[in-house]
Amino acid sequence: MDSFTTLILILDSTVRLSIPLLFACLAGLFSERSGVFDIGLEGKMLAAAFAGGAAAAVAGSAWIGLFAAVSVSVFFALVHGFASITHRGNQIISGVAINFIAAGSTIILGQAWFSQGGRTPALAAEGSRFTGINLPFAETLSDVPVIGLIYSELISGHSILVYLGFLAVPLTWWALFRTRFGLRLRAVGENPAAVDTAGISVTWLRYRAVICCGILCGFAGAYLSVAQNAGFVKDMTAGKGFIALAALIFAKWRPVGAMMACLLFGFLDAVAIRYAGIRIPAVGEIPPQFMQALPYVLTVILLAGFIGRAIPPKAGGVPYVKER
Repeated sequence: MDSFTTLILILDSTVRLSIPLLFACLAGLFSERSGVFDIGLEGKMLAAAFAGGAAAAVAGSAWIGLFAAVSVSVFFALVHGFASITHRGNQIISGVAINFIAAGSTIILGQAWFSQGGRTPALAAEGSRFTGINLPFAETLSDVPVIGLIYSELISGHSILVYLGFLAVPLTWWALFRTRFGLRLRAVGENPAAVDTAGISVTWLRYRAVICCGILCGFAGAYLSVAQNAGFVKDMTAGKGFIALAALIFAKWRPVGAMMACLLFGFLDAVAIRYAGIRIPAVGEIPPQFMQALPYVLTVILLAGFIGRAIPPKAGGVPYVKER
């Protein structure tokens, strides 16, 4: 296999691995731009992955699995909103609590319902999973040098959620920077008192932001269990929610930057998987554990030394108390 083919295969894995990060990162973007910090991205993704895998296994439909994943994720998002917006609770504690609840409940419910050690039944390829979509002329162009491999392997063959993930980037940019809703959402994250003075409900704006966050986290979780994998397994998010938060900071709370950051982290993960157990002359075999830890280590290095000063929304993490 030549180096160009290897590169294309790594980039193909990069795209697939970056999609859950991208959905979760955009989810956090909506929430944090409104001033509601959300550490619970990991928990919402995990709960959505379980709900999606369980519903798809029982109903035999990937779309029902997606609907269940989004519904459960929005429920947890509303719980976070109720605690941190309505009752002005600590947003960090609320998010951490959601992570703990999701981690425990998915295992307990999975064992109680399916008796497979917290797993859901394996999903069949037809109907109950989102399978790859072959774009027009993909097979015809596959033998064309360079362009054929890029089109047939890198661009074509992904599930519909992959294309929706990349479509969500310009839609998020348009919603945040070209609509009245986006202007108000960004304003409420910077100066909620000014928004309130203009007669706009700060509470309702922030609730809409956390609902958007829940929807996108639902897509991220459904992708993990109903598209990328054939069902739910214990702790299958594996810290992706926290990496998405890191990508959000790396991108300085901007949609296009978020996509690039998620692709970067997906690329690091793809390289680690591709070269796990590689043998280097004069050094010997690199332990697989080292390669598995490499994306997380590089994430810390990138955040610590290469992003410069990342300034979050000024009202982020601060409950709004209306002046009387």
